Amino acid sequence: MYYHMTVAGLERDLPICKVTDSLYIAGFVIFGDPELTVACAQELLKQAPEYDYILTAEAKGIPLAHEMARQAGDAKYILARKAPKLYMRDLFEVSVRSITTAKEQHLYLDGNDAALMKGKRILIVDDVISTGESLSALEALVEKAGGEICGRMAILAEGDAQDREDLVYLEKLPLFHPDGTIMA
Repeated sequence: MYYHMTVAGLERDLPICKVTDSLYIAGFVIFGDPELTVACAQELLKQAPEYDYILTAEAKGIPLAHEMARQAGDAKYILARKAPKLYMRDLFEVSVRSITTAKEQHLYLDGNDAALMKGKRILIVDDVISTGESLSALEALVEKAGGEICGRMAILAEGDAQDREDLVYLEKLPLFHPDGTIMA
């Protein structure tokens, strides 16, 4: 089963994937799709507020944040990692539970990146926002670092995220029943 959609002027067929026995989602992945990544970054930047740094979470938001930063001429964007790396110092950490992840995860921010964010306008970006759990974790990291959240952006909004007034997104992504029909 696939869900056909148009985003940033490009058509894609997304596989419908089981989350639970009663909930299925359309799998949206920009990894390996530079045409879609470039187009989505361009469309989001048209609506982006003024910011100092873009922040995203590992992993699916990385191509989007990278391309948005490249197109905007930014020298740097900030990445919250799923695991601490040897080179990271003075870690900032928060926990998160995402709809596409089976167990609780943690997001880590390098202390040097946190220091850069202090007093700066931070634009949070991701590929898909659904439950908002990953977004909340990123918000907590920004607050902990002393940054100011100036905007929240995603390519797609799924489920309850479609009703958020604080989120800018390009397209709605429905949730699905096990038979592939769209949930009302």
